[in-house]
Amino acid sequence: MTEPTPTPVTDPLSIVALETERYVAAAGWDQAPRLFALVPTADLLAREPGMATGAEPRPGDLTAIEQDELPEAGTVEELLGQIAWPPAVVGAAIALERIVVPPSAERDLPKDPDEAARVLAAHPEREDVRLLAACLRDGTATCLLRQRSHDRDDRVARGQDIAPGLLHALRTTLED
Repeated sequence: MTEPTPTPVTDPLSIVALETERYVAAAGWDQAPRLFALVPTADLLAREPGMATGAEPRPGDLTAIEQDELPEAGTVEELLGQIAWPPAVVGAAIALERIVVPPSAERDLPKDPDEAARVLAAHPEREDVRLLAACLRDGTATCLLRQRSHDRDDRVARGQDIAPGLLHALRTTLED
């Protein structure tokens, strides 16, 4: 069995998503959700020239700016429902961890959500994953998925349909 040949990532959204996912991954596992504003790098450097690294940004380059003080919310959807971005923000990204289990594990779960979460967390086939969803105001989006059991930068899955519900919730933060 041969390894698939990686395709180069060249679009600004995928580049900033990968950079942001690696930034989050560097802090390890068991993190709370982390939210990022995506802004054009050229605009950011025009406003904050001290942030320049010497290399000129390419047209379309994006920079992720982590949001430190998130509103209190019960679920990620409720959190995102409280977020609205100013016009200077052209996109957003969120990184969060989830437990994935085979579909058979979801049968016969307790009705109580807290008890169901405990049962799923103790399931022998559970897989801890980190999702990073990123989207732009124009609807362009990407998702990244890192498994704890394959915690390497070259093992991060990428696709547009990995977390459609999360992308939808993230997109609503960018609507006028």
